[in-house]
Amino acid sequence: MSQDSSVFRSPAYGWVIVVLAALAMVATLPGRTHGLGMITERLLIDSSLQIDRKTFGDINFWATLCGAIFCIPAGWLLDRWGIRATVSLVVALLGLVVIGMTSAVGATAFAVLITLTRGLGQSALSVVSISMTGKWFRTRLPLATGLYSILVSIGFMAAFFWGKSQQELPWRTQWRGLGMLLLFGLTPLFLLLVRSAPDSPNEQFEVTSGELNSGQSDFSVNEALATPAFWLFGIAASLYGLVSAGVSLFNESLLIERGFEKSAFYDLGMMTTAIGLGSNLLTGFMATRIRITVLASLAMSLLAAALLGLQFVSTYSALVTYAIAMGCAGGMVTVLFFLVWAQLFGRTHLGRIQGIAQMMTVFASALGPRILADVKTRTGSYLPAIVCLGLVALVVAVAIVFVPIPKRENTLLNNSAMEPAVSS
Repeated sequence: MSQDSSVFRSPAYGWVIVVLAALAMVATLPGRTHGLGMITERLLIDSSLQIDRKTFGDINFWATLCGAIFCIPAGWLLDRWGIRATVSLVVALLGLVVIGMTSAVGATAFAVLITLTRGLGQSALSVVSISMTGKWFRTRLPLATGLYSILVSIGFMAAFFWGKSQQELPWRTQWRGLGMLLLFGLTPLFLLLVRSAPDSPNEQFEVTSGELNSGQSDFSVNEALATPAFWLFGIAASLYGLVSAGVSLFNESLLIERGFEKSAFYDLGMMTTAIGLGSNLLTGFMATRIRITVLASLAMSLLAAALLGLQFVSTYSALVTYAIAMGCAGGMVTVLFFLVWAQLFGRTHLGRIQGIAQMMTVFASALGPRILADVKTRTGSYLPAIVCLGLVALVVAVAIVFVPIPKRENTLLNNSAMEPAVSS
């Protein structure tokens, strides 16, 4: 083995993989709601597309639901081909589709291409990205996940600044440049630098060489799906995704309903982003010392408190309290969702297991705005939906503490899958 390949396959190279994984998540931008939001108004005035606001909303909703299916083959490819081949293929395909969007004419062609960007970006590439750290890390996984989450947040903030600088350009020009970056910039980078796993275990993989080679102690997909833990953690993450998508989309209208000025929308966004970054790092640190079920319960409790307390928010100080609760809950759920599947079920089938979990969250994020909009139309207020979601979060917070921990004989999961992942 050459010196260069030894470096690439060294366990310490996992920290480079964390950075590349965060970059892959930021590359999902054209398939995400906030990415498409950068060009939405310019899309609507493009006469060649022949879409209005309602049509675009319907296209986006069904594209998100259909695109969620891409999570399954992405997970299968990840487990079968490894990280390097899968991430390079998905990024290249996403780049081609984004470039293809710039030649779209008519609502039908546009709908097909939006579905592909949702499927390849929000679904497939997200599965690959969040699996990359889990494939490399065991005992240092909480710390790696916390760092990954922070890098992702910083990356998306940088992407927003980029989008702002491009806002005066025709959307086709902006999107063509983004597609070229994905295809000819990031794809070669991932091919060059990404590797699927280290050659040998060290302290960051608290496993025997036999386990590392055979993966016999890891859960199969069917075994993982048969555990209550998979579904309860999946429901918790999906619930947050539903709330986040719905509340984020209608935050300005929601705050105006509570009696705030439009400027409060921007204040809230900055506060929750900053608090979320701190929560990412703190959760990664706490996950090395506190059972992950306790952390998940705390995250759901904070979410429930924020949602149930929103009806009493009428002053700026109360708004700050709401922002703290939502930001902390969001940061915690993000890290725990990236962390829990590898800790519970191992690395061998992580791609497929995480793909199913990601598909659940994508479905939920598509439904969130629809639920809030429907309740607002029917009742004249978002609060009935917000309160109901808060009560559901409270039930999940209680239930997740008592969820049975998945166990396999002759595996460290018996003793440490949900315990602090600290090397002796």
